[in-house]
Amino acid sequence: MNSTEKLVMMANQIAANLALEDDPAAATAGHIRLFWDPRMRALLLQHGQGGLSPIAVAALAQLG
Repeated sequence: MNSTEKLVMMANQIAANLALEDDPAAATAGHIRLFWDPRMRALLLQHGQGGLSPIAVAALAQLG
């Protein structure tokens, strides 16, 4: 598993854990913004939507 695949896996896990929030995409984006290194966020944004859950895709849109 390469680093981008790990980031996708992590984003999906965060999205799954925050799925019951009022706005799960915003909660996921907020978590990524607060706790991920800017380089990690940039790699995920460069990767695009492939392999991401719908919540993670929506969060990605809020990050970009």
